[in-house]
Amino acid sequence: MTLSRRKFLKAKGAVLTLPFLHSLADAKDAPAKGDRPSRKLVMMYVPNGLVRRCFFPGEEEGTLPGFVGGFNADKTKNETRHNNEPGIYPLELTSTMQSLSDHTKDITLVTGLDRTFKNGQDVHAQGASCYLTSLSPVQAEEQGIRHPNGRSLDQVIGDALGHTTIFNTLELSCNGFTAGKESIYFNNISWYGPGQIAPSIKDPKKLYDRLFMADSYRTHVADVTDLVLADAKTLSRKMGQDDRHTLHEFMQMIREIETRIAKLQQLVASADISEPKNEILPRGEYIRLQADLMLLALQMGITNICTFMVGPERWDASLMYEGVFDKPVQHHNMTHNQKGDGYKALQKIDIFHMKQYSYILSRMKTIKESDGSSLLDNSIVTYGAGLGDGATHQYFDLPLIVAGKGQGQIKQGRFIQCKDGTLNSNMWLTVAQLMGLKIDAFADSTGVISDLWT
Repeated sequence: MTLSRRKFLKAKGAVLTLPFLHSLADAKDAPAKGDRPSRKLVMMYVPNGLVRRCFFPGEEEGTLPGFVGGFNADKTKNETRHNNEPGIYPLELTSTMQSLSDHTKDITLVTGLDRTFKNGQDVHAQGASCYLTSLSPVQAEEQGIRHPNGRSLDQVIGDALGHTTIFNTLELSCNGFTAGKESIYFNNISWYGPGQIAPSIKDPKKLYDRLFMADSYRTHVADVTDLVLADAKTLSRKMGQDDRHTLHEFMQMIREIETRIAKLQQLVASADISEPKNEILPRGEYIRLQADLMLLALQMGITNICTFMVGPERWDASLMYEGVFDKPVQHHNMTHNQKGDGYKALQKIDIFHMKQYSYILSRMKTIKESDGSSLLDNSIVTYGAGLGDGATHQYFDLPLIVAGKGQGQIKQGRFIQCKDGTLNSNMWLTVAQLMGLKIDAFADSTGVISDLWT
């Protein structure tokens, strides 16, 4: 049997794309000397801003911000603006970033990025929905768009690069609630165009079906692993030792994911309540399951471009942050109660989210590509929020971490403080160019963040 990089294990409609296996590849499929795997992009979004004093270097003892409501997103700009001079500094892991200690050579902290705010749309809704569009109010008005929701960066990059994969882009969310508490603008960061949502997948079972099933949403499907194991054993006899190990790990990962999906479904089904609520789902377990499915999609060449929304903006929904709090808490509500020691409880959620980011980076380091490099070596993985601080609703000093080498293009292990007024769209233009796009502008950009390049 001949096998190429795009051949599959198949059984009764179930399909699994294989990772690259050298001993099974035809000569035409084997990577030529000097060839590199495809570049990958993952853009993670965390809701409701961050506790900025615990995230931005030098602000730990700063004055706590007061609550600024309504549409006054930039009211406190001159009061809380970070005081460091623009430039490149040694990377300093603040208290919120301590879980990234194993990745100091793989990340860069970027501060000082601003986004233009448009009055008339809720600050949280605009924070999420415009995060990857960065369309300015003037541009929106010129184009007759009520809210500045243009075509998001992931879709622009997918247009150019997605033709080599099954899905141009993959949109994921970790908002498990089935009933909407806010409009879609609070719960989406990816857009095909104005008012045209690129819907994210939030149910791990549906995501699994979409990635691995010939009929993505088949309602009655047998266990995929049982169906293909016999075929996998046949293949293993034709493999070298390293490839047998790779396939064994791959199949174990698939089996583990199925078990974890079943466990989460059982948690909801067995809850002692008349109407199951998703607040009982452990957040970390849910986020890591979605992340592992995303990493499988990247590893198997199903897609190279992913957005990953850790949670929705504002929602005021109670969630269970296991290992952090004894009972479910409301993230958004906590952002407006930072006085005294209130910020310390809120920071625990920031640290919790940072640990999930660290988990993803650790996993990407262990996944090997066809040339022996790691998935992280070939990727750009951003982590950020649409608000600079949840208490002030500010659209300046947006928090951002950029991980991965982007195939040697990015010099990591640094802290880049951008010049006051640097637009967030400049970063997105930079990311687009690092991914290989030949474009000179994105949304309201005025240039690139040249300090990010090696």
